[in-house]
Amino acid sequence: MKSPILASSLLIVDSITTTLLMSSKASTASATLTLRILRKKHWCLLKRVKNMLKKDRLKFNFFLAVPQEGSISKEELQKLLDPAVYKIGCSQAAKNKWVQMGNQISRKVQHVEDRVKDLLLQIQDGQELGKDDNNSLKARKLTALQTWKGYSVKRGPEYAPRRRRTATDLTREHLQGGDWRNIEFKEYNFSAKGPPPESGHLHPLNKVKERIKNIFRLMNFEEMPTNRYVESSFWNFDALFQPQQHPARDSHDTFFLKAPATTKQLPEDYVETVKRVHESGGYGSRGYGYEWKREEANKNLLRTHTTAISSRMLYALAQHAKQQSFTPKKYFSIDRVFRNEAVDRTHLAEFHQIEGLVCDRGLTLGHLIGVLQDFFSRLGMDKLKFKPAYNPYTEPSMEIFSYHEGLKKWVEIGNSGMFRPEMLRPMGFSEDVNVIAWGLSLERPTMILYGINNIRDLFGHKVDLGLIKKNPLCLIGIK
Repeated sequence: MKSPILASSLLIVDSITTTLLMSSKASTASATLTLRILRKKHWCLLKRVKNMLKKDRLKFNFFLAVPQEGSISKEELQKLLDPAVYKIGCSQAAKNKWVQMGNQISRKVQHVEDRVKDLLLQIQDGQELGKDDNNSLKARKLTALQTWKGYSVKRGPEYAPRRRRTATDLTREHLQGGDWRNIEFKEYNFSAKGPPPESGHLHPLNKVKERIKNIFRLMNFEEMPTNRYVESSFWNFDALFQPQQHPARDSHDTFFLKAPATTKQLPEDYVETVKRVHESGGYGSRGYGYEWKREEANKNLLRTHTTAISSRMLYALAQHAKQQSFTPKKYFSIDRVFRNEAVDRTHLAEFHQIEGLVCDRGLTLGHLIGVLQDFFSRLGMDKLKFKPAYNPYTEPSMEIFSYHEGLKKWVEIGNSGMFRPEMLRPMGFSEDVNVIAWGLSLERPTMILYGINNIRDLFGHKVDLGLIKKNPLCLIGIK
C-alpha cells in the first residue's frame, strides 16, 4: 500500500513482519500474507497557525502597515490591523527593533525578513527543516510532532489463489486410498474452551441451610419433623400461651384457610388445661381473664412460626416423661413459615425460620446467651447484640441483632427467650424443667454472609438465575 506521506517520510520507526492466517466459515482454505507495519513521525502546523497563514494574519503585517516615510498613530494602526495581529506584532516589532514605538509609530529599518513565516510555509509544503528550527517552532506552540501509521501487505510464500480444503478427521477412506499422505489436516486448537457443562446449582439458602443443620448436629441437636405447613390456631397460638385477642392472630398478620377451615383433632384434656390457664391462670400466673373460645383455637392457618412444631414436640416429651422418666432434649428445625406482611427489602410474606430449643432442668438466661453465642460464632457471625423484648410465651425474652456489613447497620436476625411456666406446666413438665429457645430467619443470615442488601434478590420470583449459578461457596467456619 502506497501513500504520498510515506513517500516523503523522515523516518520509519519500525517494520514488523507477521504471518496472517485468513479463514472463512464456508471453507477451510487458507492464504498466507506478509504484513509490514510502517510508522513515520513528521511535523505539522497547528490548526490556528494554518488559519493565520490562510488569512495572512501574521505579525509581519504589523511592520508592513507602518509607512516607509513618516509615522502613523497607534489608533490608526489598530484600525488597519486585526486585534490579534496588532497585539503580537506590536511586541515582536519593538523587540526586534524594527519600529520606533510611542504615540506615533515609525520604521527604524526599511527591509526585514519574516523567517518564521518562511519556515511555516516550508512545513506547509512538506519540506524538511533542521532540528533547531523545529524545536524553536514547537517551543512557540506553532507546530506539533505527529505520527503516521501505515501498512504494507504482500503475498507470502504459501499464498494460493484458491482456498485449500483441510481435513478435520482421518477417515477409513483416507487410509485405504492412501490419500492421507497428501491431505492437509487442520491443526488442533488445544487452547479452545469447550462448552460449559450443564449441571444443577445450589441456591445460597440451601447452602447456608445445610451448614446450619451441620452446626446443630455438632451441638447434639435432633431435627424436628416440619411437614405441617397447615396448623391449627391451638398449636400455633393457644398452646404457646398467646391470647386470642393478640394482634398477631388477626387476619392482617395471619393467612387463615377456607377449606378445611377448622381442625377436628386436639387432645381434649390438654385443651381444657390450656383454657383454664388462659382464663384464670395457674402455676403462679393470673392468666388473661377473658373468655377463651374453642372455635378460635380450631381455626386452621398457614403456620406463622415453626414454634408450633416445638409446642407439639414438647407436649409429646412431657407425656413421655409422665409414663417413664424425663429425658433432656435438644431440638431444631428449619422450614418455611408464612405471615401476611408487606414485602420490602428486608421482609417477605413467605420465608424460612430456624428454630432451636433446649429442654433440661435448671436452665437460666445465662445458658441461653451462651448457647446463642456458641451457635452464631460457628456460623461466622461474631458481632451480636441482645435487646430485651416481650413475647407472650417467653419470659425473659431477647431480640438478637447482628451487624450487616453491606447495609452498615445492625439488623434484627431473631428472637429468643425462656418458655413461660404457663406454657410448660399445662403440658405436664415439673417445676424444675425449663426450656430455652430461639428462632431466626434463614434469609437474613444468608444476606449478611453473601453481602446481599435486598431480600427479594435472594428469595422469590424476582431472583436472578445468574446469582444461583455464580454465587461462591459459602465458607462458614464450624468449631
